[in-house]
Amino acid sequence: MAEGLLSRPVQPDCDALIACIRREGTPSRVHSIELYLDAEVQDALCGRFGLADGLRTDDPFFEEKRHTALMRFLGYDCVRCKAEGLEFPVHRSSVADSAPLARAAGRSFVDEKRGPITSWEEFESYPWPDPAKISTRSLEWYEKNLPDGMCVTTGGMGHFCEYLIWLMGYETLCYALVDQRDLVAAISERLVEFYRKAMTVLLGFPRLKLIWTSDDMGFRTGTLISPDDLRAFVLPGHRMLAGLVRQSGRPLMLHSCGNLREIMEDLIEDVRIDAKHSFEDTILSVEDAKELYGARIAVLGGIDVDFLCRADEPQVRQRVRRTLERCMPGGGYCLGTGNTVTNYMPLDNYLALLDEGRRFTA
Repeated sequence: MAEGLLSRPVQPDCDALIACIRREGTPSRVHSIELYLDAEVQDALCGRFGLADGLRTDDPFFEEKRHTALMRFLGYDCVRCKAEGLEFPVHRSSVADSAPLARAAGRSFVDEKRGPITSWEEFESYPWPDPAKISTRSLEWYEKNLPDGMCVTTGGMGHFCEYLIWLMGYETLCYALVDQRDLVAAISERLVEFYRKAMTVLLGFPRLKLIWTSDDMGFRTGTLISPDDLRAFVLPGHRMLAGLVRQSGRPLMLHSCGNLREIMEDLIEDVRIDAKHSFEDTILSVEDAKELYGARIAVLGGIDVDFLCRADEPQVRQRVRRTLERCMPGGGYCLGTGNTVTNYMPLDNYLALLDEGRRFTA
């Protein structure tokens, strides 16, 4: 697999990637994209291919240099950079991780019953993060040091639905949508104002050419809260971010898990996203999504994570070829997993996905 990747080097071209996302015609090659790679996957790949050889671990920008080397080696046109200071404190617990590339600290889960804000008193005393204090240290390094042809995409932005759930607790939020809607609205407004200010800061970096917001709004058969409540408390925030991004001349990509059928028209016509990410075969395959929505937005990734965990390499290669044959014409498709590159996914299956993308010719 290493020889396959190395024998077909890819010259990064973020302008061609953006043209593909904007559906400006069939691209000359496959562009790959991922929301992120689990840290354990990055460690394993860097160790396997010696990508950090020669880098000093005491270098204050060791992680940025290693990440750039990794994404360049894997053939991506962009690196993901999350500004520091975008997190809101929530209640979490951890359990041991039994994945093949297990994380030492275990897996973290948010309390689904009760979060830190369940009353007006807790709302007033909550330690709201200050958007003026976010750190752009890594972005500043990437701005000056990324290789030619590469750009930055951001992470950690736009969790309007998720933070309503995480700050209140899913169970508490469901009750509050009936009897404390003013509190739900107040939290939503704080989130909108925070992300408005944070996004304004981030858009000041020219090499941040792709904006990737992330907000899981659904589960397998529907949305996590009603479509009308999403329209009231969640989609206005996404519409605000999309407007800022559109004014800057950049495309906006949305990652959201779950069955969003009932709000897809809102996302396309009202929020006006440029691309949708996160596809699961048991909900809507990326091939079918391209057929349904591909004339209006790009669809990203979609090689189902469960499939990638269970399949063998020939099956992975066959699936990738079939997906590319259906989704590449006209542009508006980038190759990748249906969600993220997880630490429980066989590493060789992920590499086979990338390698088959390099082999593909339209």
